[in-house]
Amino acid sequence: MDLSPGQQKAVFVLVVVVLAALGYWLILPKVSHSGGHAQAATTPTSRSPSSAAASAQPSGTPTSTATASPTAAGNVNIYSWLPFTQQDLADAAAVTVKFGVDYNTYSYTESAAAYVAKMSGLITGELATTLQASYSTPGVATLRTSQKQVSTGTAVVSSLRAFGPSSLTFVITTGQRLVSSRGTTNGSTQYAVTVTGSGSSWQVDDIELASAGNS
Repeated sequence: MDLSPGQQKAVFVLVVVVLAALGYWLILPKVSHSGGHAQAATTPTSRSPSSAAASAQPSGTPTSTATASPTAAGNVNIYSWLPFTQQDLADAAAVTVKFGVDYNTYSYTESAAAYVAKMSGLITGELATTLQASYSTPGVATLRTSQKQVSTGTAVVSSLRAFGPSSLTFVITTGQRLVSSRGTTNGSTQYAVTVTGSGSSWQVDDIELASAGNS
């Protein structure tokens, strides 16, 4: 039998009321039961000294479980997000530091070829050509010889400026102790040094003043 629209609406309302009553009947015993347990658990006679002390704390006081967060954060391996391992980074940094030392270590008695030869294996062929040409620059070479300059270099890595799948750019701070016929001076300069390669095989590909950036 077809129901009129009014009858259909009445049936729908009736079904909703029945379902609501059924749900209330099913839920109410559980609520009452759990409420009874909660009340029993909070009676003074059932509290242990530790639970009483805990309940005396202000509700806003952090609990001891909050200390778990730093521990969890400390277990994160950031190298899993990077295109190189921790050992790769250490190897690249070691090459960079060794290059920085050699870059500022020279004597007026050595030729440009000898100066660059110390860095063999540490630098690319292109950079070797550039450094040899710079060392042989007439004005610089003449001053070095006339003042009998002997330089000793040091280097430390200050920061990692940039990285990619096969290159790392470090900012290094180099020290220079220069002994010459005019006395002894000490100075320091920051350079941006880019190494290329992978794994344990890295070579310096570029060096420039850190203030100039890395192009």
